[in-house]
Amino acid sequence: MAKNNLNFSVEEDKEKPPYIGNKRPPKEAAIRAVRTLLAYAGEDVTRQGLRSTPDRVVRSYDEFFNGYSQDPIAILERTFTETEGYDEMIVLSNISFVSHCEHHMAPIIGKAHVGYLPDQRVVGISKLARIVEVYARRLQIQEKMTAQIANTIDDVLSPRGVGVIVQASHQCMTTRGVNKPGVDMHTSHMLGSFRENPATRQEFMNIIGSGS
Repeated sequence: MAKNNLNFSVEEDKEKPPYIGNKRPPKEAAIRAVRTLLAYAGEDVTRQGLRSTPDRVVRSYDEFFNGYSQDPIAILERTFTETEGYDEMIVLSNISFVSHCEHHMAPIIGKAHVGYLPDQRVVGISKLARIVEVYARRLQIQEKMTAQIANTIDDVLSPRGVGVIVQASHQCMTTRGVNKPGVDMHTSHMLGSFRENPATRQEFMNIIGSGS
């Protein structure tokens, strides 16, 4: 195991102010935290190959978790009403995403299928993909993320029904713990006619099945 040239004091760490709630620490504090984790892993944080790693990790966090800085409601608020009376199901399938689990901060890699039955208003299809991305780019559990996507679409668009299905591989169980690669988790959240009408639900399932 590599030796570290840094001395870490538990007492000093206790004296640092906690960052609670939505209070975001400065970048320098985040870089120090990454150095600490590297040292905890047994690395020499001063060696050449790791000198820029803490800064790179922090910059990657800006990308991995930029969902916290985006408002999903604002994304969906711009809608279209000139649809020539279109009132059939709208489905966007196979929306790829990368998220991170809130328990181990390990990647969750998967795809989402989103469908809704419009009631006078429709939204640009890119906005459906962005809603998935916003919630994926936060620390998540898949069940919560699935419900968040469906509930936000339902709240903002007020459609006759919403259906969301998410399929993903969780690296927290495929690369550690029980170590079961090749396992996918499936979750769904149905609202309105997607929950109440079996025919609507089956139509949604048929559409995403044919596009997989």
